[in-house]
Amino acid sequence: MTKKAAERLSAVMEAEGKKGFGLRMEVTTGGCSGMNYNMSFEKEKKEFDKVFNSQGMQIFCDLKSYLYLKGIEIDFSNDILNGGFQIVNPNAERTCGCGTSFSV
Repeated sequence: MTKKAAERLSAVMEAEGKKGFGLRMEVTTGGCSGMNYNMSFEKEKKEFDKVFNSQGMQIFCDLKSYLYLKGIEIDFSNDILNGGFQIVNPNAERTCGCGTSFSV
């Protein structure tokens, strides 16, 4: 996770009253490329989660999603056309134009 992404996530967490929560990263089926990225905030990890720390933030990931998310980089951009969170996934063979779905 880049510093910009961590700063933005921390600001969103604070605005939503979820300061101190962790970031849950998940992969679900759907989207134009077959798989979607999902991000949400959670207070605690689940029983079989992988837990990572990046830029002072805890990241939770279930074992199935971890197979697809291993090695990703989460970034944030303020760009007017392509702004928002961006995920660079070295496991993805193809990604959609908006960057929210991928295939392996």
